Amino acid sequence: MSYKIAIVGATGNVGHEVLEILHERKFPISELIPLASARSAGKEVSFGDSNVKVRNLADFDFKGVDIVFSAAGSGVSKEFAPKAAKHAVVIDKTSLFRMEPDIPLIVPEVNPQALADHTKRNIIAVPNCSTIQMVVALKPLHDAAKIKRVVVATYQSVSGTGKAAMDELFNQTKGVYMNATPEPSVYPKQIAFNLIPQIDVFMDDGMTKEEWKMVAETKKILDPSIKVCASCVRVPVFISHSEMVNVELERELSADDARALWRKAKGVTLVDTESELNYITPIEAQGEDAVFISRVREDASVENGLNFWCVSDNLRKGAALNAVQIAELLVKEKKAKST
Repeated sequence: MSYKIAIVGATGNVGHEVLEILHERKFPISELIPLASARSAGKEVSFGDSNVKVRNLADFDFKGVDIVFSAAGSGVSKEFAPKAAKHAVVIDKTSLFRMEPDIPLIVPEVNPQALADHTKRNIIAVPNCSTIQMVVALKPLHDAAKIKRVVVATYQSVSGTGKAAMDELFNQTKGVYMNATPEPSVYPKQIAFNLIPQIDVFMDDGMTKEEWKMVAETKKILDPSIKVCASCVRVPVFISHSEMVNVELERELSADDARALWRKAKGVTLVDTESELNYITPIEAQGEDAVFISRVREDASVENGLNFWCVSDNLRKGAALNAVQIAELLVKEKKAKST
């Protein structure tokens, strides 16, 4: 069986990744429909060896479509996702629906069972990119020794903000070498050769919304009893998010035990060679599907504590791949019902 697929936001960073991953993984497609604003309608996007013309989202009728990937921003999802969900299953990458109690928030390696709830509104939410890679890493530890508390510091690439942010980093970097004064536009301060300890807006309690997302989404996906403290920083890296994670567990779990669990875990690549360079950096994770874990060590400052370094391509596993994996779960579920 093959499926009629629509991609909302097909001309954006995540839309391009969805197209690439659908082709790479040979997703069963009968018809592919790229959608975008009127400004992009008529342009072409590549899908494998072919080009497909982009259609205008504003006047598109979703009748007959099976699965919709939505990656064009919360405002677009607010208007079009409910319309699409009358006919198709919507897999939404934006933050709009994530904390809705009747909409499942899914990371396939972590909580595939939540897919059963998608029929309530025909919408499935994809978590925040920084949350996805962290919960993939946390799941084996939680199953083995139950996590009490997580303290995470993130180092997030500019691609998480979109193409304009990537252009801003490039232009500011070039400008510094040309003795030009960097002009912040996308970000509140210069990003080139700098760090910005703010991702999204500040909330009343001093947290940023990105930090709040990591707290709330981890609880919804993994376990509401887990306490999470997140500090999120934007760094001058184009692609891939990095995280230094500290975990406090209810039961003892050595670093060697954790490594053994990660070696068997889905979606994880453990880097534990004896070389002094036994860690992964953002540029090495770029273009890869896995969540990379390295620098695993025990934390003697708390009982049953572990530290580890976690890196993943935020445009792939942090967005497009996770969405395509959800679609693959839908296909698997449909096949199981038909047999």
